[in-house]
Order: sequence, then structure tokens, then C-alpha cells
Amino acid sequence: MVTALVLASGLLAPSPGAGAAPLETAKAARPAVIEKRVIGESVRGRPIVAWHLGEPDVEDVPTVVLISTMHGNEPATRRILETLRDGAPLHGIDVWVVPTYNPDGLVRGSRKNARGVDLNRNFPYGWKDLDGNYESGPEPASEPETRAMMGFLRDVRPERVLSFHQPLLGVDTATKRPAFARLVARKLDLPRRTLDCGGVCHGTMTGWFNHGFQGNALTVEYGASPSRKRMTKIAPDQVLSVFGAYRGPQSLEPARG
Repeated sequence: MVTALVLASGLLAPSPGAGAAPLETAKAARPAVIEKRVIGESVRGRPIVAWHLGEPDVEDVPTVVLISTMHGNEPATRRILETLRDGAPLHGIDVWVVPTYNPDGLVRGSRKNARGVDLNRNFPYGWKDLDGNYESGPEPASEPETRAMMGFLRDVRPERVLSFHQPLLGVDTATKRPAFARLVARKLDLPRRTLDCGGVCHGTMTGWFNHGFQGNALTVEYGASPSRKRMTKIAPDQVLSVFGAYRGPQSLEPARG
């Protein structure tokens, strides 16, 4: 598993003769980004990238992880995370965003990874040998994408994880913190519902995290075809509002003298 950590100052190199320092160039391109971390690789060797945003050094701000495109045929919600990554700096939150967790599946337009495994049935907790649309792999954590996410979450240990999916349209309230689920549903303007996967919720990422960590992981489902406006203009600020966070320009140092 690749564990390279790249500081934001190295995201982009200045063009020859530009005269701009790397940090200035990177900040101009993505001012919200603090760090870029390659947490692992897919079966086909594509990087799985987590972007660190917000204010990790501010006391009492929540540590959050946002994950999208666990299933490659559910691509719309990654725009929420990309908008947060590519926009203004975030305040009142310490957040990592993983816009594309299953890059091979995204390229193929497939729910599964390149070995035909549903990553949301491959986590160790409650794993069962499933076939068909929910193929769970030959054994728990058999897939490099699964192991990458497990290692990343063990390292970050967030207080909250939101895992974005499609197309069931709702926030799962049958979870570890029902009050938090109700808050998320209200803030995101989504219905509350029980997401039982038709009885095959085995080996899920949220189940594994909720069993082994103090924090809370929650599934958020948008519809089959949410509008681009909702994903890029409305939902990003709604997601931040769940945690009392907001987007805005970097604060300026107070004038001296």
C-alpha cells in the first residue's frame, strides 16, 4: 500500500521562469488544501487520494472524513467533495475528503472494483461470503482499496464519517448515533430512512468503523440523478453546516503599528 504524504506546498511546481514559490502556486490553485495524501492504490494501480482541508490546529473543531464513489456507478456525489477541495478555505472543521474511493470502478462505470468485488461488502466486521451484485471477495479485506481505507481511518480516527452513495435518497437513521443522523437529514434536505441493504448489509465500511471506533460513520444516499447545481452549489455548504463550518477567504493578519 502506498503511504506517500505530500504537503500542499508540493502539489504544483511553478512553470519555468514564473518566479512563483511552490507554496504560492499551490495555494492559488487550491487554497483550501492543506495536504494531499495518497492512501493507497486500486487493483489497477490508480492512486486513492485524500485531501486535507480546514483548520486542524484550531482547538475543539471536529475531525471529519467524507468519502464518495465507493461504487463506481455512483459518481455524482464526488462533485460535493471536489467543490470543497477546489473552493475557498474551510473554517470550523478539520476534514479529509476522498472524492473517488473506487477509481477503477469509476473508469469502468461499475459498482465493483477491477476484481469484481463490492468494496462495501469487503470490510471485516460482519463479513459474509456473498455473490452476485454484492460479491464480497474471497475473504475479509481482500482488496487493496479496502485495506487502504482501513489504514487511513485508523490513522485519522475521525469523530464523524459521511459515506456518500446513490440512488436510494435518504440518510440512514438505523445507526450508532440516531440524533446525528436526523441532524444530517435535516441539514442536507434528505428524507430519513432505514437502509438495511435488503438484508445484505454485511462487511460494510460504516459497520466496521462503528464497531471498532468511538466515532460515528453514517451512510448518505442521494437520488439517481441529482442536479449538478445541487452537487456543486447547494450540497457543499449544507454538508459544512452539519458541523457548524463554513467556506471563506483566508483570514488576514492584523495590521501592525
